[in-house]
Amino acid sequence: MSDTTLQLGRPAAIPASPAEAVLDRVPNPHADTAYVTRFTAPEFTSLCPVTGQPDFAHLVIDYVPGDWLVESKSLKLYLTSFRNHGAFHEDCTVMIGKRLVELLQPQWLRIGGYWYPRGGMPIDVFWQTGTPPADVWLPDTGVAPYRGRG
Repeated sequence: MSDTTLQLGRPAAIPASPAEAVLDRVPNPHADTAYVTRFTAPEFTSLCPVTGQPDFAHLVIDYVPGDWLVESKSLKLYLTSFRNHGAFHEDCTVMIGKRLVELLQPQWLRIGGYWYPRGGMPIDVFWQTGTPPADVWLPDTGVAPYRGRG
């Protein structure tokens, strides 16, 4: 694909904020087939909106594409733009899911935000658009519940 509007294949700076980040989409060459695409971001960071301290999460994004796929470089840049963004765990997780749904109009999408403890308590956030199609293989996210040390 030689679309010069994509960030793929050219230098791109980290966006200053999620609002400024550009998410690119590309045509799905298998739009007639129901399948799951998974993105895992085990080192996602954002800022606590109260203290300004960094928060860390392991994100898992699964979606069944329709006509569009998210271009992975733009997704990486979008997720990285949260590192200086102050928002609660719930806001970050759901915001990412909704932005992808708006861009892609997938058959189905879910996001799991497995956040590391803040104040001694992990906060996990899960959001999805509805029931996944019955004919897709949807593996477990593979992220174990937080156990601490031991």
